[in-house]
This record gives sequence, C-alpha cells and structure tokens, in this order.
Amino acid sequence: MLETAPLVDTPDDPIPAGAEADWFVGAGGAKLRAALFTPSGRLCGSVVLSGGRTEPIEKYFETIRDFMDRGFVVLAHDWRGQGLSARELPDRLKGHAKGFKPFLEDYRRLLDAYEDRLPRPWIAVGHSMGGCLTLLVLASGERRFSSAVLSAPMLGLQFGGFSALSATALLRLNLMLGRANRYVMGKLGNPFDETFDDNVLTHDPRRFARYRAQIRANPDLAIGGPTWGWLEFAFRATSLLSNPERLRDVTIPVEIISAAEDRLVDNSAQAAAARNLPQGRLITVPGAYHEILMETDDMRNIFLRVFDALTGKTAPKSAEAPTPTPPAAPTTLPTAAMAPPPVPTPATAVAKPAVAAKPAPKPAVKAVVKPAVKAKAAPALKATAKPAANAKAAPAPKAVAKPAIKAKPARAPMTTAKPATKAVAKKVPARTVAKPAAKPVAKVAAPKAVKAPAVKVAKPAPKAAPVKKAPARKAPAKS
Repeated sequence: MLETAPLVDTPDDPIPAGAEADWFVGAGGAKLRAALFTPSGRLCGSVVLSGGRTEPIEKYFETIRDFMDRGFVVLAHDWRGQGLSARELPDRLKGHAKGFKPFLEDYRRLLDAYEDRLPRPWIAVGHSMGGCLTLLVLASGERRFSSAVLSAPMLGLQFGGFSALSATALLRLNLMLGRANRYVMGKLGNPFDETFDDNVLTHDPRRFARYRAQIRANPDLAIGGPTWGWLEFAFRATSLLSNPERLRDVTIPVEIISAAEDRLVDNSAQAAAARNLPQGRLITVPGAYHEILMETDDMRNIFLRVFDALTGKTAPKSAEAPTPTPPAAPTTLPTAAMAPPPVPTPATAVAKPAVAAKPAPKPAVKAVVKPAVKAKAAPALKATAKPAANAKAAPAPKAVAKPAIKAKPARAPMTTAKPATKAVAKKVPARTVAKPAAKPVAKVAAPKAVKAPAVKVAKPAPKAAPVKKAPARKAPAKS
C-alpha cells in the first residue's frame, strides 16, 4: 500500500490537475516520493519522468502539463538523496550518493509499484543525472519501455579548469582520506544564494525564479553542491555507459538531446552514446544551457518537437510556440535567432514531407535524405539516372519521396544530428538559387543522354591506335 505524500504548490506554478503523490519503499527501506498525473480524456500512453541532480518533482510541473496535454499519464519521482525523498546524510543540503546500484533498484521498485496504473506504451524521459540512470536501467535489462528521450544526459562530466586525470586523482585521494561525505569544493552551490546572472542552467529568468519560489515555499526541496561520494558514483555510472558493449542491447529508439552551451556535462560522451546505441540519435539545441526543459521557449520547444516526432502525436503547443519565438529571444542569447532553421531537422523529418509546400520541401527533403542515403549510394545514382534517361522530372519526386518516408527508420540509428542541422541551414539558401540552374541542366542533359553517339565517339578513340600506323605510310615515302 502506498501512503499519500505532499506536493508543493506555488502561485506561479500550481500543481497540475489529476495529481496523486505517494511514498513508496526503495532499496534498503528508503522512503521515497513519487507522483502520478493522469489527464482527462483518451490516454495515449505513459511517460516516466526522472529529473536531474537537485531537481524535485515540482520543478517539472510545466513539462508534466505538456505531456498531459498530449494525452500521456506521467509518473515523476524524487531520486533518493533529493526532493522530499530520504536523504543520505543528516545535512540535507549535501548532494550525496552511495554508488549507483541503490538508484537502479529504486527505479525498478517504482515501476513495479505503478505498473498497473501506467497505460502502454511507456516512454522514458530523463534529464542530466536522471538521463544517465535511465540509460543505465535500460542497459541493465529493463524491457518495459518502447522508447526514451534523454535531455542533456550526464554521460560524462566537465571539470572546469581540471583535466579528467587530475579530477580522478583528487577523487581517489579524498576517498582514501575518508572524505566521501564532504563537499567536493567546499560548501558551494547553495541554492538559496544563487542568482540568475551567475547561473549556467538557463537563459530564462522566469523559469529560474519559479524554481527559487518553490524551494522558498518548502526549503526541504533544496539541495546544494555534491560530495566526493556523489562524484564517485557519477564516475562509475558514466564509465559503465562509455562501454559500447553496455549499450548494444538497448534496442529501442533513444533520442539524446544535447545542450550546445552546456558547462556541466560532456557533450562528446553523448555523441558517443548515440553512435553506440542501435537506434540512438543525437539532436543539438543551439545556444542552450544545461537545463533544456527550463530554457527559453524556442530552445525548449526543440525537445517537445523531438518527443512529438518520436511518439507520433500532434504537438499543438510546440507547433504554435515557434511563431512568437524570435521576439521572445533574450538579448543574452544571440544564437536564439538562429534556432528556428535547425529546429525542423530532427523533429520535422516526418513533418516536412507531410507538408505539400512544393518550392521549399524539395531542397529540405534532399538535405535530409542525402545523409541518410549515404550508406546506399548506388540506389541514389540509379534513381537520378532514370529520370535523366526519361527526360522527365516526374520520376525524380517519386524517388525522393520514397526515401523521405523511409528515412525515419533509417535515421533512427543516426550518429549525430549536428551535421544535418548545419547542412540544412547552409544549403537551403544555396539551393533556392540553384533551383533555376538545376532545371536547365536537366533539360540539356536529357538530349545529351539521348545522343548516345557522344559516348560512342569516345569508344572509337581507342581505335585511333590503328591510325597511328601513319608511320607505315611514311615508310614508303622514305624508300
């Protein structure tokens, strides 16, 4: 039996409708908090939402409402050591951990406790530390999920001015000296002292202030800097996920959304994981800090578009938001104005072909299809050769349309989406000018293709060898 647990309500971010918070028992008898959010109307499936280090359930109320608006039941939870779940140390502000195994056991117990109340399919959503642990659970054999979306997952760490080797040496030294329970760099990262100007998590002042209001309403939600014990856990967990063999059995689609301006986790480790996952894909959010789901609307909506494309659901909110995006972009984010062009690449790989806009889709589709078809260069050449022979452009759209539809599964194992986004941004203007040129070339090429003699003339060229028998004629002249 689950016991009722509290949720913190604030004027700026009220508790979503249909919320039920409970205590459940984790590994070692730890008292942990979870909350189930059930929307009204037809249900499309369930999202299991796992926040990052320091983040309680309340911080994701807005994101939970987004998922509920799409018809998903949402199960959110506080990891052990944070939120209102049991803390590992008497000092609640210390972000501590005792290895990764208790986290994995807690997660399995969470799923078991709520399984009967979660309609299928299940989508795993995790941010930062939550993304790391979610992927670790999947790599450890969890098979109840149909797909996963990971926001800036902690698959590697940044160490500021320290190298990874120096950080590892410092960690071992402090563990040997029995300092596992001490702060890594003194009592830093006190959430009550942080200011928006100094933060490296979001460019959105409203969302930054909203979370501060929540921890002021209930200081027990707050958590400060990590301990050496937590750092050891992070090293071990990320080390396991850096092994390609660990990820080969995760056969479901996994979307990894990377924050381009992340200063906390290692983006190269995310790219490596996307390559090692059978159906992994990397999408980069230009200009974003670490907390993508707490970022400005234009960057945050990229996550929602990827989620919508993955689940095949309509996303009214994310579709409407891009319109007011440019004026809403803050002056502190110069790259925000550039966000809209690359945005459609990951999420609109399906949406763009669906749009019947004839001038724009052709270059857009070609830009997306080319990376996907690279593995099958021969079919691509045959597809172009046939239209050339027929001197008709009609077959060409069909040849492009078919790969565009099949590009969805083909791009699932795409290694990174960075090149794709840049390619679209660069090539679209170029092709708008190249279009008129391309048509005349196609018309001229058609007659040339018909006049095969041009090619046959090249064949007699080798027969020119007999012509070189001219010396034979000169021979009589000498005699």
